[in-house]
Amino acid sequence: MKPVILETPRLLLRPLGPEDAEAVHLACQDEDIQRWTVVPSPYLPEHAEGFVNQISPDGWQNDTLYNWGSFTRDGALVSSVGLSFPGRAGFAEVGYWTAREQRGRGYTAEAVAAVCDWAFATLGIQRLEWLAGVGNVGSRAVADRVGFVFEGTLRSYLEQRGERRDAWVGALLPTDRAAR
Repeated sequence: MKPVILETPRLLLRPLGPEDAEAVHLACQDEDIQRWTVVPSPYLPEHAEGFVNQISPDGWQNDTLYNWGSFTRDGALVSSVGLSFPGRAGFAEVGYWTAREQRGRGYTAEAVAAVCDWAFATLGIQRLEWLAGVGNVGSRAVADRVGFVFEGTLRSYLEQRGERRDAWVGALLPTDRAAR
């Protein structure tokens, strides 16, 4: 798919590019991002460069990962929001992280809602799943705000740096967003 730009009242969501490598690298120095996501730890400049120059563009080209950086109107990186497609028709997973200095403003929920609405309207997605390590209350707060319905805990579901972790799982259906 050709990369897509989305806009919300406060944010611009666009595919990350080479010009974003430094901001992504700085954001991913945050201990919480490294604790709760699968980004490498330590997160080096070459990891950010690989993400913006190869992983993200390849995902769009191969229809395996659609990833956006969300930015304030003055150009500050807020978050990364991605849709991945595990191979079931009509199904996708959403994942995200938020730069520490941008947390608590509702930006990431706004960005995730825009991506979910786009996925339902444009891709015909019938079920979006959100997964987070048990205890990641920030991610759960975003999912709750967007309207994901908490469905339970999956034991030993996530693998992160060679260790198995329990995961919270929630789902969002097109009718859930329409009801909001």
